[in-house]
Amino acid sequence: MRAFWKQFWEDQSGMGVVEVILIIVVLIGLVIIFKTQITEVVNDIFEKIVSQSSSI
Repeated sequence: MRAFWKQFWEDQSGMGVVEVILIIVVLIGLVIIFKTQITEVVNDIFEKIVSQSSSI
């Protein structure tokens, strides 16, 4: 049983999952911080698409 726990703690295969979770948390934080700026940019892009699609 002791060998199992020692191997469990030394195993680093789960580190990739932790890193991915940290990256996702940082990205969500950035989206929350810059929510208004992102919304403005997306709205401007959609307005341009709509206005230019009517000329086609």
